[in-house]
Amino acid sequence: MTVITRFPPSPTGFMHIGNARTALFNYLYARAKGGKFVIRIEDTDRARHSEEAVEVIFNALEWMGLDYDNTPQSQYENRARHAEIAHALLAAGKAYKCYCSPEELEKMREQSKSEGRAVAYNNYWRDRDESEAPKGVQPVIRIKSPLEGESIVDDVVQGKVRVDNKQLDDFIILRSDGVPTYMLAVVVDDHDMDVTHVIRGDDHLNNTFRQNVIYDAMGWKKPIYAHCPLIHGADGSKFSKRHGSVSIEDYKNMGFLPEALNNYLLRLGWGHKDEEIIPMERALEIFDIKGISKAASKFDFKKLESLNAHYLNAADNDRLVDLISPFLKEKHNIIISEEGLTRLQAGMDGIKERAKTLIDLAAESRIYLVDAPFPYDEGAQKHLTPAAKTILKEILTELKALNDFNHEDIEHKCRNIAQIKADGKLGNVMMPFRAALAGTDKSPALFEAAEIIGKPEVIKRLEHAIAYIGTSASH
Repeated sequence: MTVITRFPPSPTGFMHIGNARTALFNYLYARAKGGKFVIRIEDTDRARHSEEAVEVIFNALEWMGLDYDNTPQSQYENRARHAEIAHALLAAGKAYKCYCSPEELEKMREQSKSEGRAVAYNNYWRDRDESEAPKGVQPVIRIKSPLEGESIVDDVVQGKVRVDNKQLDDFIILRSDGVPTYMLAVVVDDHDMDVTHVIRGDDHLNNTFRQNVIYDAMGWKKPIYAHCPLIHGADGSKFSKRHGSVSIEDYKNMGFLPEALNNYLLRLGWGHKDEEIIPMERALEIFDIKGISKAASKFDFKKLESLNAHYLNAADNDRLVDLISPFLKEKHNIIISEEGLTRLQAGMDGIKERAKTLIDLAAESRIYLVDAPFPYDEGAQKHLTPAAKTILKEILTELKALNDFNHEDIEHKCRNIAQIKADGKLGNVMMPFRAALAGTDKSPALFEAAEIIGKPEVIKRLEHAIAYIGTSASH
């Protein structure tokens, strides 16, 4: 058997973390088993359909690196096939026409509620002759669900799940306007696409019992099911925006790498021994749906940040330069020059080991990409005081005299100045020096950064900072 899994998002909003994990699990299982991973857009809800949302879905899949093996299908465009199956079930006596009005259905719901029954519809038209049908009423088509016994779903994750068939209603499979319902469309499409494994959230488990009614009525082989527990917030409550339930596009914009997010999502409800760092190539070797936990997962933003820091530190420097360029332009109004690129490439190893996100990396990169004069942020201004002016002048004098501008000699000069001018406190030298070089109070290792920036530019930045202190002091 060739394993075929599917990812069937609805294009009615953004692609969130739960969608992404479902896509990842389906992708990994298909690839790990040498099978196929296919996409279907479940776009039958035309009122909420959004072409922009379709584009967002495919952009997210591309960013995550989840390639697929088919030309993605539109469920809406396949509606004639769904209707064909509904009429086939009707002809076989496995379904029937229902002429109930909205008012009649509401009365049934009220009665069912008052009697404490799970099923609202009372099967009024199940065995009635169509000759009794009211004139001018366009009927819906309902499937005949089993009336007695129980139904069982043997789920890979949840185990054997049983439902009393009295809880299954004769649900609608074709609306009065000829539009198929979600329940019918899903089953027909999964069957026609030869889907062998349905891996999805356990919020679909109730749907599975109803969908299996259609499988049984058609005599079709049912797929293997794996219903994954939903993701919760770190506090165990329903996952929401305050926990990190935002779109995949948002995680990209927050500066996360796709390989880090994939690794985190993989470990969110699935495990293999004690492995935490699991790159995609390793995941493809070891992933199996039997490893999916039955317990709900808690989303931990700090763990995601930690994983991202790991992957940033391991990433290729040229790739990182490309990835931070949009953040530099958007957040710092910096376009990388040739000279800036040379400095950044030389300093990347030192800054990427400190960063948690690409946004952090862009901020830390700024020291290599700006040329004096430049503005000082609030953090830098705190250290560019009249007292610091004396220190900066000493640094300027000492560094101008250096013939070999390397980090060891720069550090040696700064330590000497600390002993003579700053009561032996190196911080009193480094903080104004950092503010002068970076325009902020944070930077990579300062002496190594100064060497990379180069003597002429370091001199310019020191001179600019000294002039700035003089100007600000006069105000």
